[in-house]
Amino acid sequence: MRRMLFALLFGAIIFTGCSTINEAEAFSDLNWLNVLTEKMQNEPVGNPPQSVWKYDYKSATVFYVPPQCCDQFSVLYSADGVVLGFPDGGITGTGDGRFPDFFTVRTNEFLVWKDSRTR
Repeated sequence: MRRMLFALLFGAIIFTGCSTINEAEAFSDLNWLNVLTEKMQNEPVGNPPQSVWKYDYKSATVFYVPPQCCDQFSVLYSADGVVLGFPDGGITGTGDGRFPDFFTVRTNEFLVWKDSRTR
């Protein structure tokens, strides 16, 4: 799985330029992220495909996993893999209400991983 994640990140580097090499190398040290993406890869194919995104949010690096369907929560992780909360999704669509500005304040979007399987 680690090789697959590295290959995906390497492909992203090729298309986005050399400035992301250090960023991609940093992801290889995030064991919790490798475990998370491996777990997602072993689950049934989602619609939309599951993905993990990296952002800068209020001077911190965070990882965002979008919801898979209506009424499901997204998940926001800290750089060390701690669940911070749920920015969107749920019955109201506004998550747990702890990050009302997440979508307007976040910057430096970077796709870390996306399930490449199809239904």
